[in-house]
Amino acid sequence: MRHGIAADTSPDGNDASRALTKEGISKMREVARGLRGLNLHLDVLLSSPLVRAHETAQIVARELKISLQLADELSSGCDLPQLFSLLGEHRIAERVMVVGHEPDFSSMIAGLTGGSSVLMKKGGLARVDTERLEAGAGTLVWLMPPRVMRSVE
Repeated sequence: MRHGIAADTSPDGNDASRALTKEGISKMREVARGLRGLNLHLDVLLSSPLVRAHETAQIVARELKISLQLADELSSGCDLPQLFSLLGEHRIAERVMVVGHEPDFSSMIAGLTGGSSVLMKKGGLARVDTERLEAGAGTLVWLMPPRVMRSVE
């Protein structure tokens, strides 16, 4: 999942401190309700520690009643080897959601599936199934923009 709509700047000028806007919070709550409507049963919810991603993940965690773990690897600039290393730490978890950033997610989805890059809108969600952690081994099951997720009941 890509983080929700965030402010263009933060009061301290630090990109990592950019928070979700009121619109971003409202839309992410709707997306999270849509996630609940999909009856996803997650084992682990991992998030970038950057404020906008962390806030997004907190909204999802509350709605799905799941604990949240921050992962520095998911900060801006995460690549496929870093993702594999992170997921390798959670081997017993079969259903993992990660919350992070673009263009990282588009590149990682392309690498996982051996396909071309996808467009991840803010608040968008992709499901990739894979039996093993290696490039090209995954299948893109679905890619949902936030407006679709907000319409799921």
